[in-house]
Amino acid sequence: MKIVVIGGSGLIGSKLVNQLRGVGHEVIAASPASGVNTITGEGLDQVLAGAQIVVDVANSPSFEDQAVLDFFQTSGRNLLAAGARAGVRHHVALSVVGTDRLAESGYFRGKIAQEKLIRESRLPYTIVHSTQFMEFLGGIAQSGTVGDEVHLSPAFVQPISSDEVATAMAEYTLGAPVNGVVEIAGPERLRLSELVQRYLVAVRDPRKVVADVQARYFGAELKDDTLVPSGQPWLGKVSFDAWFEQGQTVR
Repeated sequence: MKIVVIGGSGLIGSKLVNQLRGVGHEVIAASPASGVNTITGEGLDQVLAGAQIVVDVANSPSFEDQAVLDFFQTSGRNLLAAGARAGVRHHVALSVVGTDRLAESGYFRGKIAQEKLIRESRLPYTIVHSTQFMEFLGGIAQSGTVGDEVHLSPAFVQPISSDEVATAMAEYTLGAPVNGVVEIAGPERLRLSELVQRYLVAVRDPRKVVADVQARYFGAELKDDTLVPSGQPWLGKVSFDAWFEQGQTVR
């Protein structure tokens, strides 16, 4: 089966490509570097010719509010239109748990717009909502840094390793379209401020985390349930301690 992974050279995309190839599928890792550009449309019709499935794990190169919105709207329209022309039978997209609760954030308004385009298209689809990747804990710490302190919300998170995100994405990619949203998450529910403090201690970073209920998460104020799944999510097995002991790269 031919599967095209948009953003196939990134953190999740590269792992997903390897997993799908490992079970015998023809998988194309598509990105601007390979001549496929979802913003301009360059190479889309060619790469999707004969593809049964397209997986979108691409991310905006800019986190500026309007740039993010423009990216996800333009990329989404072009990719969905090309998929329809190619007769794609399953459109899979990676998004974020809590997206619909994070409209204060410019980034998540972009994701909301992307998901709306997918739902309104005529393509069979699956939107995978993931909790925060453990690999991004360093970036989260940096985003909340003020001097020698890191101000973060004490809201709950349920972090997941990128390896397990790729595993879940592979399962949903090869499964039947759900024409809705599924959720994936790590095995531990922790407070964001406490988790990042554990991470900083583990990497011997002297910064101290201050739990601040008004601290913003990419522009949005969090509640305890904002970033955690509801219902019965696909659950990973790798805890923070196990992930860190494996020597995973942190961004």
